[in-house]
Amino acid sequence: MAMPAITEEEKLVKRFLSGNEALARGAWEAGVEVASGYPGTPSTEILENLAKMPGVYAEWAPNEKVALDVAIGAAYAGKRALATMKHVGVNVAADSLFYAAFTGMEAGLVIVSADDPSMHSSQNEQDNRNYAKFARIPCLDPADSQEAKDMMLAGFEISEKFDTPVLLRPTTRVCHTSALVEASPDRYQTPKPGKYPRNHAKYVMVPANAKHRHPAAEARLEKLAAYAEECPLNRVEMRGTELGIIANGIAYQYAREVFPEASVLKLGMSYPLPQHKIRDFAAQVDKVIVLEELDPFIEEQVLLMGIELYKPDDWEGGVYPHFKSIFPLTGELNPKIVRTHALRAGLLPEDTAVQPEVASAPAAGISLPVILAEDLPNRPPVLCPGCPHRSTFYILHKLKRPINGDIGCYTLGVVPPLSAMDTCGCMGASTGVAHGGYMAGDSERHIAVIGDSTFFHTGIQALMNVAYNQSNVITIIMDNRITSMTGQQENPASGMTLQGKAAHEVDIEALVRALGIKRVKRVEAYDVDAIESTLKEWLKIDEPAVLITDHACALLPEERKKYLPLEVVEDDCNGCTLCFRIGCPAIIKSDKLDEKTQRPLAEIDPLLCTGCEICAQVCPRDAILFRDQMVELKMQ
Repeated sequence: MAMPAITEEEKLVKRFLSGNEALARGAWEAGVEVASGYPGTPSTEILENLAKMPGVYAEWAPNEKVALDVAIGAAYAGKRALATMKHVGVNVAADSLFYAAFTGMEAGLVIVSADDPSMHSSQNEQDNRNYAKFARIPCLDPADSQEAKDMMLAGFEISEKFDTPVLLRPTTRVCHTSALVEASPDRYQTPKPGKYPRNHAKYVMVPANAKHRHPAAEARLEKLAAYAEECPLNRVEMRGTELGIIANGIAYQYAREVFPEASVLKLGMSYPLPQHKIRDFAAQVDKVIVLEELDPFIEEQVLLMGIELYKPDDWEGGVYPHFKSIFPLTGELNPKIVRTHALRAGLLPEDTAVQPEVASAPAAGISLPVILAEDLPNRPPVLCPGCPHRSTFYILHKLKRPINGDIGCYTLGVVPPLSAMDTCGCMGASTGVAHGGYMAGDSERHIAVIGDSTFFHTGIQALMNVAYNQSNVITIIMDNRITSMTGQQENPASGMTLQGKAAHEVDIEALVRALGIKRVKRVEAYDVDAIESTLKEWLKIDEPAVLITDHACALLPEERKKYLPLEVVEDDCNGCTLCFRIGCPAIIKSDKLDEKTQRPLAEIDPLLCTGCEICAQVCPRDAILFRDQMVELKMQ
């Protein structure tokens, strides 16, 4: 007997996926064959998951511009391509974004910009919907994991239909929360590409050609605006007519939770906007508000359409374009914030309860206590126990020179008690900022700190500039052989690619010398005396220099195997506090006091200690030993 045919619904399998996992799944189902990116929270896990899937080439690029150029090149060659990065990465990739917006491509191109409202792991909280408007390309905003997957698929269809890059903009809350996702076993098969394009007028952006491509981009935007009116990603959910909410992304979820009776116009495509759909929606409700995170991106455009938005009675007016009369202009939203501001604006009854920001839900009939965010213990950021950067910052704090910092684990060198960083702006800025201080005539010797991955990202050019324009900046490259802060991703010096292929390890010392720096030295990162003596010597010499501190990240598996905890010899410790000054979480103040000084003795948590010996090196009384040394001491 013939088996019944499998329906499309039966092919679908529901999986519990984070937003980033769903984005990776969507890219695979969409037929992506080439993907490139740079790790950065909250985007990192997209490529890490996609790299494990069959039929995909995925790589970590040295920076976001390189990643986008790689994806553009693959799309020019007729293969669907993906570039991933966090929001600030688009700043680095902007040059490539704008030329790609003019040229279009042969196959679909999606660029993931993972925005980070409230700056959970970022130096700013820019709203990258503005990039879509600036570049004249469509922007899609998923509200959950299912939409993350679906919009990845839709993004490639839109890209190829309108010959445009597509900006897909999840936010931290979408990237890192999980939900059920319908995943299909089917994968789009890209038609076999023809010969590499020789269309100079379209792909060679000399001024004469670019002049013709700009009107083409504007005409394409008009077509996209017409498509937005019928796009299934933009939908109206009619309920009551008293209040209508225009929302996008994760803000849609908060609109449904806080205003369950309100009608909602959900904009999955936040640029360009469907103006007719918005006008029709506004005409069906008594009052209209816009609920969105960060910039009044949608709000401004709705106002420019001449649509009147609801304003609280006590609103005294704002400086346009920062209209947002109801919801905050900065920071991530959540149901509590939305409900609080809605109450103030008179959009909810006065007796509406504001729920706690964090609460545990009952499960399996068990009543659980409510836990408020303010009840949780404070956990300040700190360098990990055994971090090879700690010794350098301990010395820098002692030297009292201007320290220009960079983005990475070592940014935590600013945290007390190390307190050894005076500036920190963006990836690769440290050496350039230090050079600028020298050229401005600052009499103090500047020291720049930068990690190995960040050095490859955008630090090389800055160091080249120091050598070329001849300042006396001392740059410390903290080589821990991995991109640690985003979760141990490989880089050009790690010897391994994203997909586990052995790779050439860039020789940082040789590269630095090739840039024109003559005074270069590599030292063991845990060697406190070597770091201190080198820096003190170089501070007396008026020329640029580079110190490479060398030790793998303490969290790498091969390093974890070497852990051998230290212990404090109580009889030799007098509570001098020097070991506390290195800021290691494994060193704590004991309940016991020194008889003479009445200061607390040091104590080491064996569960946290890695045995890096930085504390032992700074202890003036040799009161910190390995446990086997302690046994020998007790036997004597």
